[in-house]
Amino acid sequence: MKKLIKILYAEDEPDIREIAKVSLEEIGGFIVYYCCTGAEVLEAVKQFQPDLLLLDVMMPDMDGPTALKKLREPPNCIDIPAIFMTAKIQSNEMCEYKDMGVLTVISKPFDPIKLPDMIKIAWEKHHERCE
Repeated sequence: MKKLIKILYAEDEPDIREIAKVSLEEIGGFIVYYCCTGAEVLEAVKQFQPDLLLLDVMMPDMDGPTALKKLREPPNCIDIPAIFMTAKIQSNEMCEYKDMGVLTVISKPFDPIKLPDMIKIAWEKHHERCE
């Protein structure tokens, strides 16, 4: 199984980004590139080449689901595993996100101590299914 090292994290709220930074880098030991918008994700993914996308569902200019769809369609055709984070989740949206291939959806507010393990568990389950 490929080791999870690099995460591209998109979150428009600075306070949440700061908490996630401590959680992902200090506790999780990940290398993280931070974006504030979906449009930034489309540009950053080419340079950073992450192992995983961690995308806020609701962002200005382009939300997480739209950014993921744009990455997956031509000319990009980038198939990087993704996890969504959101404060508001509806059951019908959950089905839609699973159909998009999202590994899991993490609710906000999240526990910064548990966040790295939640991501690692979703990563491991994804790779078990793929093998």
